[in-house]
Amino acid sequence: MITGCSTGIGRATAVELTKRGYEVVATARRAETLDDLDVAQRLALDVDDDASVARVRDTVGAIDVLVNNAGFGLEGPVETVPLSEVRRLFETNFFGAVRMIQAFVPAMRERGSGAVVNVSSVNGVVGPPLAGYYAASKFALEGLSESLHLEVGHFGVRVVVIEPGAIVTSFPDNAIDHRPEPGPYAELATMWEGALDKLGGDGETPGPELVAATIGEALEAERYRLRWPVGAEADLVTGARESMTYDDFEASMREVLQVDW
Repeated sequence: MITGCSTGIGRATAVELTKRGYEVVATARRAETLDDLDVAQRLALDVDDDASVARVRDTVGAIDVLVNNAGFGLEGPVETVPLSEVRRLFETNFFGAVRMIQAFVPAMRERGSGAVVNVSSVNGVVGPPLAGYYAASKFALEGLSESLHLEVGHFGVRVVVIEPGAIVTSFPDNAIDHRPEPGPYAELATMWEGALDKLGGDGETPGPELVAATIGEALEAERYRLRWPVGAEADLVTGARESMTYDDFEASMREVLQVDW
């Protein structure tokens, strides 16, 4: 079962796992967006809604793999982003995954097998400026995944965290973006936009198919590991972050990206 299949990573993952022989249950808030997907089952699902999750669980029953992909972005200064938007972000990005885990993991545990794939982000490893709340939602998902891994691994259930860097999808179109607004952080917004261009390098930004292929690889890998960065940007950032203290990492990133804010 994959959440958030109307576009982007969710849709690409539905296609990829179907090609690999999985019987995919693709879900989205609006079921009509799934009409052209050639999968085993297409269902309406709102991960923000307890009743919606329960209906889908009762319809589908036990599953082998849960891919928690549904989510959206929220950009802007920590100081000024409305808390109502922050709550809505966490309701989907974090609590939505929790609802799905609590609905479907019990059957995996009782059976003694299964996998939970949580789609995080490189922003779940490093918190950038002007994306603090999105990063916080993904940091929360990363911490939850670590704990879940330690709990359910005992019962034969694997947990996988996918950490994409820059990926070409419609994700930015669906994000709530306060960065262009005037105010004390407008200069930082301009500076950070240029820094992101440097971080992306000269190569072509990959599409969601790369993330989908990584999910397939992670599910079928002979040697288990918890975290899977996706793309050159994610490899660079996560590798650097793991190799040094935060202060050294920040200094290095400031120098590389030429950010003097």
